[in-house]
Amino acid sequence: MLKIPYEFWIGARYAGMARITKRRGRRDRFISFIAASSMAGIALGVAALIVVLSVMNGFQKEVRDRMLSVLPHIELYVPGADADRVLGQWQQIAEAAERNKEVRAAAPFVAAQGMIVRGQSLHGVQVRGIEPGIEGKVSDIPKQMVAGNLDDLKPGSFGVVLGRDLAGSMGLVVGDTVLMLAPQASVSPAGFAPRMRQFTVVGIFSSGHYEYDSSLAFVDNQDAARVFRDTGVAGVRLRIADMQQAPQVAAELQQSLPRYISASDWTRNNRTWFAAVQTEKRMMFLILALIVAVAAFNLLSSLVMAVKDKQSDIAILRTLGASPGEVARIFLVQGALIGVVGTVVGVLGGMLLAYNIDVIVPFIERLFGVHFLPRQVYFISELPSDPQSADIISIGVTSLVLSLLATLYPSWRASRLQPAQVLRHD
Repeated sequence: MLKIPYEFWIGARYAGMARITKRRGRRDRFISFIAASSMAGIALGVAALIVVLSVMNGFQKEVRDRMLSVLPHIELYVPGADADRVLGQWQQIAEAAERNKEVRAAAPFVAAQGMIVRGQSLHGVQVRGIEPGIEGKVSDIPKQMVAGNLDDLKPGSFGVVLGRDLAGSMGLVVGDTVLMLAPQASVSPAGFAPRMRQFTVVGIFSSGHYEYDSSLAFVDNQDAARVFRDTGVAGVRLRIADMQQAPQVAAELQQSLPRYISASDWTRNNRTWFAAVQTEKRMMFLILALIVAVAAFNLLSSLVMAVKDKQSDIAILRTLGASPGEVARIFLVQGALIGVVGTVVGVLGGMLLAYNIDVIVPFIERLFGVHFLPRQVYFISELPSDPQSADIISIGVTSLVLSLLATLYPSWRASRLQPAQVLRHD
């Protein structure tokens, strides 16, 4: 039969885990209250960390998914090459890329910067020339059409599909015409004149991402190559099986394809945004970890008070033969139990909130008549949550380490008490 050391039972009693008897005085109840408050502080700090990081993960995942509904996983392009020439051989490039087992689909594209003019309104846009019939294999644009049809982009018709926010800011609807200006100019006897072409709005899309809905314009790739023949960049857009493997797949394609073809993945194209999000997440972890640190200091102070209050008990134990190490272990057990129970309660509570935040937040909004994410301000109107096991484990380990560190000094002080000096003053 397993024999549990007496230090554990005494430490559990001091931590308030043992049964409270009627003989316990006010000082014992006060020490137990301090221990319970330390435990609650640790639990609240851990739960807050889990919920906040889960919400940040949810925002990052939601924004990433909406970005990749428009952007390709990988782009293969030929810098400085004529757009018509690249479009003429895009199938050969796609076939070479599809030899990689991770590549699932490919489609041609032409990318350029331009401006559209409608009356007195003028907006800079990112022009994307696409092949409407196969664009759905590499992006979700066909599913995001709110007006018109992507298939109405036909070669030579010079149609354009605009984002909903861009169309709304310029007062455009399907059937309106706009003037599109290319960055390069044409030389004529009258001097330099900007190259321009009239386009007809044949559709409007909404990705849910304001940056793209307010700046993207899709046209047929042949029309784009004709208008932006000097400044456009042409190539092939790829969709792969696992978007998280895009950097590795892009590196593999860069090695296997001819050197004049460059490969760029979505993490590289949006490196600044993702770096900012990761920095914000790390800083938020450090800031909220201070809550757990404050609870750990509260635990330290409660243990110091417990040592001060239990001097007589410690002296009696020492006179009965307890070693300094055994006395230290009593308070190590007390602090460890408080830290472990607080951490476990915090992890369970934080996971319960994080996994049910889609139910809790709407309930609070209805109860108090508020809306945390108005549709008019934020493109995400619901609070997303994505709890990740790595975050939960790191939070739990951090809490346990801080709690255990907080027990070292009081335990050392308890082991250094001299029974003769304590009993002389009792």
